[in-house]
Amino acid sequence: MSLIGTTIEPFSATAFHGGDFVDISSGALDGKWSIVFFYPADFTFVCPTELEDLADKYDQFQAAGVEIYAVSTDTHHTHKAWHGSSDKVGKVQFPMLGDPTGSITRAFDVMIESDGQADRATYVIDPDGVIQVIELSADGIGRNANELLRKVKAAQYVRDHPNEVCPANWEEGDETLAPSFDLSGKI
Repeated sequence: MSLIGTTIEPFSATAFHGGDFVDISSGALDGKWSIVFFYPADFTFVCPTELEDLADKYDQFQAAGVEIYAVSTDTHHTHKAWHGSSDKVGKVQFPMLGDPTGSITRAFDVMIESDGQADRATYVIDPDGVIQVIELSADGIGRNANELLRKVKAAQYVRDHPNEVCPANWEEGDETLAPSFDLSGKI
């Protein structure tokens, strides 16, 4: 069953953020756009390239009113060590949540039980805590922060303009569609 359109389950975790360990709960997501970004493990191969990609575009996400939360089943201590030892991961300014029990990972239905690791999954969550976008990829396929930002902006636009939809390849400022009886079969 898809989690699209459902409200996230409450969670709490310790994160490495801003050089410190901080407690973060699902309440931190209330009232703003959020990305919850799951990856398999620290000190791996594809994961640091994705975190760097997000870190390089973090200011654009922040300008769009979006906070990013990276989550793996590693501990917050492991996140600190990885952040301090990798030039790519060292760029990360967003919270890196530790989920060693897998409770958050399971709540988002992306736990690979046989490995004790998360799938490579991304959730865009609106200010009401409702999941608007889910992206799930095989372990060897990295994500694209530009495409994720495009999807966030489309989700924000549709929320602000409930009678419009964003067609394929829509970019901010492009024309949208207004679904109607007269439009059916005309595209």
